Amino acid sequence: MAAVAAFIPLIASAQIGEHRDDLSVGGGAGYVFSSINFQPRVSQGYHGGPIAGVAVRYVCEKYYSMICSVLAEVNYSSLGWKEKILDTHDNKVVNPQTGVPEEYSHTINYVQLPIFAHLAWGKEQKGLNFFFQAGPQFGLFLGESYEANFDISQPNLNERSNKTDRQYSMDVERNFDYGIAGGLGLEYSIPHLGHFLLEGRYYYGLGNIYNSTKRDFFGTSNHNAIAVKMTYLFDIKRTK
Repeated sequence: MAAVAAFIPLIASAQIGEHRDDLSVGGGAGYVFSSINFQPRVSQGYHGGPIAGVAVRYVCEKYYSMICSVLAEVNYSSLGWKEKILDTHDNKVVNPQTGVPEEYSHTINYVQLPIFAHLAWGKEQKGLNFFFQAGPQFGLFLGESYEANFDISQPNLNERSNKTDRQYSMDVERNFDYGIAGGLGLEYSIPHLGHFLLEGRYYYGLGNIYNSTKRDFFGTSNHNAIAVKMTYLFDIKRTK
């Protein structure tokens, strides 16, 4: 009986809402700022890289003023981390051999699949609306690379405030990434032309890029990423 009672609000909402059967497809691109949550800690700024791919959206219902849909994407995304190599006075560490500040960045490329519950308020087919979306995201590792202006096999640790250097000799050990993503944005719709979406999105990885058993060096090594993305969708099927 408790299970039946739990479904009564859902049934009622399905009866109140206006049915939709709208399908849109398209693509988008943007820029993503990312870092890795290392434990032991690695001092970092944000690594910058592109994000681009295709998108499909299915609108299933309008519940009062809320437009309910599901949005899925397949994206190429360039994540990673960029280190802040500082001394104990928060000054940049200068390489004694080259005389320039030391720099290191590591790029990790993925194919990502986010699946969002997409909720919007405002104009449906002509004009502006505001939307919120959230859901799981999965990633498949494609490859990695790094850029450094010092010898990573012999880093100058004496002057550094953060002396963690194991990451220089490690390759990504887990090919599958997963986590939670969510974003806020604006959508402008033009009849017979399509939908233009501008969004800010945050991703928090629940998996690690390195193994994290008790005998491994890093206890955590998960992704954090903020993306700004523009998407264009055109209608394949519309209810109205």
